Amino acid sequence: MILPMSRIRILAPVGILPEVLERLQDFGRLHLASPAESADVLLMEPDRAQERHLRQLSRISDTLRSTLDRLERDPSLRLPAPTLPERAVLARRLRRARRVGRDVAREAERRRSLEEERALLARYRLYFSSFQALAEAATQWPDAAAYHVILPRERQRPVSLLREGLTKLLGDEFEMWTQELETGESAHLILVSRASDTRLEELFREARVEEIQLPGVERGLTPVQAIPRVVERLEAIPGALAEVATRMESLRASSRAALQETEIAVNDELERAGARGSVGLTDHAFVLEGWLPAGLLHDLERSLGERFGDLAVLEEVSRAEWAGEEVPVTLHNPRLFRPFELLVGILPLPTYGSIDPTPFLAVFFPMFFGVVLGDVGYGGVLAGAALLLRRNAVEGGVRQSVAEIAGACAAFTIIFGFLYGELFGDAGALLFGMRALALHREEALLPFLGLALAIGVVHTLLGLVLNLVTRLREGRRAALGPGVTLFMVVMVILAILAAVDVLPGAFFTPAVIMILVLFPVLVVVEGILGPTELVTTLGHILSYARVMAVGTASVMMAAAANRMVGTLGSVVVGSLFALLFHLVNFALGVFSPALHALRLHYVEFFGTFYSPGGTRYEPFGHWMPETHSPSREDA
Repeated sequence: MILPMSRIRILAPVGILPEVLERLQDFGRLHLASPAESADVLLMEPDRAQERHLRQLSRISDTLRSTLDRLERDPSLRLPAPTLPERAVLARRLRRARRVGRDVAREAERRRSLEEERALLARYRLYFSSFQALAEAATQWPDAAAYHVILPRERQRPVSLLREGLTKLLGDEFEMWTQELETGESAHLILVSRASDTRLEELFREARVEEIQLPGVERGLTPVQAIPRVVERLEAIPGALAEVATRMESLRASSRAALQETEIAVNDELERAGARGSVGLTDHAFVLEGWLPAGLLHDLERSLGERFGDLAVLEEVSRAEWAGEEVPVTLHNPRLFRPFELLVGILPLPTYGSIDPTPFLAVFFPMFFGVVLGDVGYGGVLAGAALLLRRNAVEGGVRQSVAEIAGACAAFTIIFGFLYGELFGDAGALLFGMRALALHREEALLPFLGLALAIGVVHTLLGLVLNLVTRLREGRRAALGPGVTLFMVVMVILAILAAVDVLPGAFFTPAVIMILVLFPVLVVVEGILGPTELVTTLGHILSYARVMAVGTASVMMAAAANRMVGTLGSVVVGSLFALLFHLVNFALGVFSPALHALRLHYVEFFGTFYSPGGTRYEPFGHWMPETHSPSREDA
């Protein structure tokens, strides 16, 4: 549901404004809104000294954020809302933050460099090992310089150019060996006299060949000489990384808590500065207005009364004064439905006073999913995946919501799997004699199509009823058009059911007469677009046939996978192919029903009643690292 909101107004002497803002920040539930300006009420603006102070705080906030992002905040550290330190203390902490930031940046760069070096050496250690068989040739030429070259598979042309160039330049005074690597690349060892190494490097440049250059390994070393250097360096890197980790942990232990405390204090002050922009001033008092969940009105009144007594007056603004304004929207649903707010949040928020679709989405989305996938085996696999995803998930986080949505979808998939008699397609029937309790989808295509369209009728009519309820809140005149549309859709459905002998034929004529009578009424009430919307709504019902199409495709693919076990000659090979086919079908069976169920909700169902465009409820409270930093424009 959309929480009912109250518009409140606070009147108090200007002298206690800072304490009132601190109290409201502690309360943390008031969404601030600027009062209407008039000759007697002007919005508060900072003077030059305040602007300069806020710019300084903004720079301090940026420095602290940069340092703590590198240092990594401690999420378990729960600090009380601190007060802003004195200027001298704040200056010392700023200098400390800059110094720590430089140290952390240096250690982070050192760690990155060591990790890159380790990855490079580990890779080329394998390459050098490939030359081990050629190492004896290098020892037979004691004054030779050794060059190591790695070429990708597609660079075979440069190899021939290199060999031709070496022969032309050095004659027979070189040796070149090639070793194919498991990666598809080719490793080349070239031995030349040290007097020729300058000319060889020029040839490398002409042939666009790159020599391997390793950190800590001098050019020209033979494999016998280079490999120990590589191994030695690889063994030294973990110790160097451990030293970096120790220094980083020391920086965290000595500075993190103080810097996090200062960051909260500075950003809290910036938040309060932003709140002052919503304060109206009179000659002797200030006016502060905002939105509050209606159930918290007395809590705020009690909180202000305890601190300020009669100095601060809280009053609720009558609805007549704020009718038509953009009221902030916050959704609040029972715990069972709350995960589905994630799916509603993909769209813009509903406007205040309209209907929160979360409960309906929570019921119909997993049901549609189950109708389409409808397999006990697939449902069990999905339930297992949901449990794994739920493990160690943050309470109220996205991962937890996704896991719980998947769990609901798995439950409906298993339920409809029993109704269809499906366990990994027809494997349940073949192995255990499983039978459909209600509908055998492989054979009963028309009944399955009827089920899909019946779901579409119920879903669409529910949307039209919700639209009518919303319009009734605006007045009977506003509800007349939606009421006529709803009644005509019902008459059209009755006429169709009577025509195909689902209902007695006696329903057909009265239904058609009512449609003809109401048609001009619909045109008068809704205009020329009324009939168009009626036809569109009927077309939306037909869209639910995709439930049958996608579900039938899924069960047919599962049955085809099971047939592979006995038709590919070898039972083992057939079982492997069947398993692979089931995995593909499961992946499609999770993605496709979710996609189509969302489309049926977002387009067909929400299109009948959903009113997007609500303002997000953002209460004024203490700054948290998870939220955005205070707006500099607001400050």
